[in-house]
Amino acid sequence: MFNHTKIDFEVEKFPLIQSYEDYEGFSTQDKVPSDIGVGLRRKDTKQVLGIVSDNYAITQYDEIVNGVEQALALAQVDTTDAEFTTEVHDGGAKLELRAKFPAHAMSMRDGSDVVEPEFVFRSSHNGTWANNGMMGLWRHSCFNTLVSGDKLAYVYGRHTKNFNVPAFASKIQKAGEFISGTGLDRMRDWYDTTITRDEAINLFTKTLAVRTNNVTRKKEHNKVMLSNLMKIFDEENRHLHDRGLYEGYGERDNGTLWSAYNAATYWSSHPNSKRGADHNVKVNREDRVRKMLHSNEWTGLETKSMALAA
Repeated sequence: MFNHTKIDFEVEKFPLIQSYEDYEGFSTQDKVPSDIGVGLRRKDTKQVLGIVSDNYAITQYDEIVNGVEQALALAQVDTTDAEFTTEVHDGGAKLELRAKFPAHAMSMRDGSDVVEPEFVFRSSHNGTWANNGMMGLWRHSCFNTLVSGDKLAYVYGRHTKNFNVPAFASKIQKAGEFISGTGLDRMRDWYDTTITRDEAINLFTKTLAVRTNNVTRKKEHNKVMLSNLMKIFDEENRHLHDRGLYEGYGERDNGTLWSAYNAATYWSSHPNSKRGADHNVKVNREDRVRKMLHSNEWTGLETKSMALAA
């Protein structure tokens, strides 16, 4: 699946040495105590990749990739025409894996809006990228990550927190089983579930846009965030369910759960602040989207749809 020639190396720790001139002008070298830090380098080329703490736990890239490949195989994911990408950056300091599975793509609106499962994993040996990976769903129109609750795998962990490859692989396997099964039908139901703007406002107010007032210690909504979410919601409705640019902004009073879902996932994957470049911002937002999908507000809208259908 992935290109193992790019990860055919191991890394090791080595002690740090400081060089200086003593008071008599002689060159002196001393070993830096390991509790201050140790170096990390490739075994084959001896290229230094970074300085880490002594309790940094090394997980070789090959171990991670093998676990991912075994999990995907066990999940019986259809790899027909699949695209596997293996990228190593900064001389081996960073690793990024991507796998697209077009055989499991799902279309909305007679094929005009295509959702394609994609696996993404990032790790690093120098601590710049924590172990973070997910099996997500991507829209061809804008490539924002569609986060689908705990049915699609997500893992995040620092190297010092005992990253468990088998446990991570198990999550990926479950995500693959979801994709290769009937789980995507739930999203198709969202597309056909009508909700009002007031219902969307209530959903976002009590989930993504909620915050705690540190003075009163009460829950209240973030007006700016709510405004941004509703703007995206209205744009999604205009382009997905009506006449797109031929329709004026804000002319529709109704939308769908699919529009609300895409508004949430667009918000989670497109931070618009300077902090948006920080990967942790996206991680936090995606976690909030997952919680929204399990909230009483969201499940209530789903239940209402099923009751009307019955």
